[in-house]
Amino acid sequence: MTSSPPQECEFTSWDGTKLFYRAWFPREPSDKAVLLFHRGHEHSGRLQELAEALSSQAAIFAWDARGHGRSPGERGYADNFVHFVKDADAFARHVSNAHGIAARNAVVVGHSVGAVIAATWVHDFAPPLRGLVLATPAFRVKLYVPLAIPGLRLMRWMRGKCFIKSYVKAKMLTHDRAQAEAYQNDPLVARAIAVNILLDLHDTSTRIVADAGAITIPTLVLSAGSDWVVKFAPQAKFLEGISSGRKEHHYLAGFYHAIYHEQARELSIGATGRFIADLFSNPPALPGLLQADHTGYTHQEHQSLLQPLPPYSPRRWFFTAQRLVMRTIARLSDGVRLGFETGFDSGQTLDYVYENEPRGKTWLGRKIDRSYLNAIGWRGIRVRKDNLKMLLGDTIEQIHGSGKRVHVVDIATGCGRYVLETLKSVSNVLVTAELRDFKPQNLQEGQRLAASLGLANVTFAQGDAFDEASLAALSPRPTLAIVSGLYELFPDNQLVLRSLHGLSQALEDGGYLIYTNQPWHPQLEMIARVLTSHRDGKPWIMRRRTQAEMDELVRSVGFEKLRMEIDRWGIFTVSLARKTAVR
Repeated sequence: MTSSPPQECEFTSWDGTKLFYRAWFPREPSDKAVLLFHRGHEHSGRLQELAEALSSQAAIFAWDARGHGRSPGERGYADNFVHFVKDADAFARHVSNAHGIAARNAVVVGHSVGAVIAATWVHDFAPPLRGLVLATPAFRVKLYVPLAIPGLRLMRWMRGKCFIKSYVKAKMLTHDRAQAEAYQNDPLVARAIAVNILLDLHDTSTRIVADAGAITIPTLVLSAGSDWVVKFAPQAKFLEGISSGRKEHHYLAGFYHAIYHEQARELSIGATGRFIADLFSNPPALPGLLQADHTGYTHQEHQSLLQPLPPYSPRRWFFTAQRLVMRTIARLSDGVRLGFETGFDSGQTLDYVYENEPRGKTWLGRKIDRSYLNAIGWRGIRVRKDNLKMLLGDTIEQIHGSGKRVHVVDIATGCGRYVLETLKSVSNVLVTAELRDFKPQNLQEGQRLAASLGLANVTFAQGDAFDEASLAALSPRPTLAIVSGLYELFPDNQLVLRSLHGLSQALEDGGYLIYTNQPWHPQLEMIARVLTSHRDGKPWIMRRRTQAEMDELVRSVGFEKLRMEIDRWGIFTVSLARKTAVR
């Protein structure tokens, strides 16, 4: 079957921006899709030949990223790189909803910067795709200037929003003169890129390559043998690191960076087409992750954190020095002192971080406290709070708009600050809520906060968030349940599944679940070696769950994930799911 001419369409992204895309539909209806993410500076119109070659297998959808092609936005700019990633998620959901194509029947092809967007989306949002193709992914751009990255960071600090023009000439992208001329004369090609995006691309790529083991779907990487634009080594490291049972690497000797516009592009297009055809001819190959607490990528990492470092390890002495500082002079900080008294993962510490008001003994203590509160993990926690409040408020309004009663249950609320603040902000909606926690002191603080906000529609109850029977017996039955910051503290999946089973039984049919996850943390080892937990003052050693693992746990008890929010550093996620069946 051959495709019809492309249709010109648009979709509404996560922030209301309407982005342009082209769609090539086979003459015979297809339940399969290929999503194309173009190279940096370019647009979907330049993927016409690739789209036509692939359209015999599936419907093809190719976007113009924001700030590119016919999509709105300042050319080459976005507030940060994660906006492109959230756009990708919105694009895929639009294709699924508008064209009835499930994620398991979709393959994503990304080129250069588009490949980094695709890889980051797969890593952070964990869509259950059929497969992923990354063509010359820009995991590390060749900048050629010594100390280019520090220089760009200084430029951004001094000048704020600024741009640099690409040094890449058309003849450095392809040996095909006609293709080079087409690129050079295309008025929709954006020559400049914002410095903040170039830096975010560098930092995000560093994270994704280092944590490639979180990716489990079938993946093909295409590398150009004579690439003037990006480096080869991170591409190979990424492919080596991913946990997929099927991964392929095609090295195209002599090719320049724009491999889909090269003279011998039948090789790159052919390799892409064969990989996709083989994926579509076989059932989806997604590994089960319910046993990831006993085997695999994050289990091995967790086991290494449980082991003491050898006496001769420089890291051991570094963390020993950090512990000494934290337990002596740093205790002038109220936040640090509270962490050692109640646990750095306690509800009291979380509430202190949310307040974000530096306190301490003397000016030095307040200075230390400001530094403590500005740690990247705590900054991510505060973004998580904002995302929780946004999702909670949106979901309350959605339930109310459907004519159903709104009854919220938070099974491990801590002091409940974000829930109470959200309930205060939706005072126009009749909401009842039950906030539960294991520690009476957290509930007492929550009651005081509720009283100060004038909330009379909230009850507090002591409860075990892992007691399946008590959760299943919740009355009245909730229409919205929340689990925030809890499962991340416990490595055992069976424990989490008991909790989720209880919530699945408790929720009304069609009810909603908001859950959080910590798929990555840049200070994971420091936390394990230096900080203490609320559990008897023991080291705070966490096992990360990849987003794919967390989503599978939720899916296994009868929930369908609808939406997800994430901070710009990729540390904390907040997801919304709907109960579809009782398991």
